[in-house]
Amino acid sequence: MVVVSWCAIAALLTFMLKGKMKTTAMKFAQNLIPRQGLLKALTLAFLLLASVISPNVLANESEKATFNGTTTLQTILTSSHRSEQNRLRDKYRHPAQTLEFFGLRPNMTVVELWPGSGWYTEILAPFLAPKGQLIVTNLASSTSKPALALQEKLAANPKVFGKVKVAQINPPNELTLAPENSVDMVVTFRNIHNWVKAGYAEQVYAAAYKALKPGGILGVEEHRGLKGISLQESIKTGYMSEDGVIAAVEKAGFKLVGKSEINANPKDTKDYPGGVWTLPPTLSQGEKDRQRFLTIGESDRMTLKFVKPKAS
Repeated sequence: MVVVSWCAIAALLTFMLKGKMKTTAMKFAQNLIPRQGLLKALTLAFLLLASVISPNVLANESEKATFNGTTTLQTILTSSHRSEQNRLRDKYRHPAQTLEFFGLRPNMTVVELWPGSGWYTEILAPFLAPKGQLIVTNLASSTSKPALALQEKLAANPKVFGKVKVAQINPPNELTLAPENSVDMVVTFRNIHNWVKAGYAEQVYAAAYKALKPGGILGVEEHRGLKGISLQESIKTGYMSEDGVIAAVEKAGFKLVGKSEINANPKDTKDYPGGVWTLPPTLSQGEKDRQRFLTIGESDRMTLKFVKPKAS
């Protein structure tokens, strides 16, 4: 006959709860066994355990899952290394469909231009780590807050970002992304309006062309303006002419091979006083008409696929 005391059950509970709710666990076990018997006490103890484990504990456990060559984009999208705030934007940004449209494969070498806060980096890094390579650009200036924030983000999670390479750039003078003809894909998400405003969009396209292998892909996502929008209005509002973007990229030597409406938003009227930044996620107008802009959602975006032609 095996005798198990209430202390043993309490010890089990406290161990599995990692120090949380120790008093509750002790009282639970002490009061329950005399009334219910050992088997029922153990059953109820484990039910209690399941009900009180923090979702954060479960999330931490899922962090232990390793990414490998068979990991899908959908698996990465639901991984706990992504914040809830970033996941909520998936319905607007459609990352899996966008990357599949570009033709992303796990064995590619990919350059992500101007990754910002690393929203797409969180997806690309674990997908490419087992078989491919992700290179992200970062401003060489050590005083730049965005540059420091990205650097800290990459360093803080070596399990996810440990294999990411960083190309230090200083546009427009230093824009070397990778060795010439060494990259399978270059991607950019909502950056072109900033390059145009800064006056070095042509240099960025040229750098991407130089880094890509013949047959390599340039994937573009950008805020899409109304037909006939002027360059000056684009700089002011952040919305770009789709025809203008295509013409500028093809002028650099690329050939357009595909368009997609994956990131289209017909609710976006594109006539806001604060430009594209009026909409989520920026919501530059604060509380003014906030619900209206939340209902519209993020901007209407062009999604374009270009190729660097192979030598004839």
